Amino acid sequence: MGEIIDIIGNKYGNLIVVSFHSLKNNQTFWNVLCDCGKEKIIRGVHLRGKRVKSCGCAYTKHGHSINSITYNAWRHMKARCLNPKHKSYKNYGARGIKVYERWLKFENFLEDMGEKPKGLTLERIDNNGNYESSNCKWATWTEQANNTRKNKIITFKGKHLTVAQWARILKINVQMLYFRLKRNWPPERALQTKD
Repeated sequence: MGEIIDIIGNKYGNLIVVSFHSLKNNQTFWNVLCDCGKEKIIRGVHLRGKRVKSCGCAYTKHGHSINSITYNAWRHMKARCLNPKHKSYKNYGARGIKVYERWLKFENFLEDMGEKPKGLTLERIDNNGNYESSNCKWATWTEQANNTRKNKIITFKGKHLTVAQWARILKINVQMLYFRLKRNWPPERALQTKD
């Protein structure tokens, strides 16, 4: 190994190098101080290669690590709409579904939606609408499954439910109900006629 390059005083992201720590296996290690006040030992190659920019606080400044369930819901929402290589892009971004500009920052998404409750998913109320505070809620998997483009919604007596939901509630054979609707029966007749 050649001469150790002195990087004391240099700033890399949120880290300032305060002193040399050690040399192990031809790798230099440095004592650094993060802007948040935490001290850490970092390999020099990671500092100079810009692989490490903070002590880790940058990943949790909003109280969420990159692995938190709320952060992941936000990350996946953005990927579906913005990344053409994402497996679901064709059903979101390619259809013109957008992410509200304010929600491009996680902190704003968190402020508007709150923590992701356990067992719930991020749902767009109007599944043809964008991801924005007025069109999103935390929903159960059942609610999500009922709110898809593939489902036929029937409005009857002021309630908006899927064919399957109406069939279950009224104890009507679901295939029979689909058959009636396909034959252009009005919803009132299709739902009130017994099998």
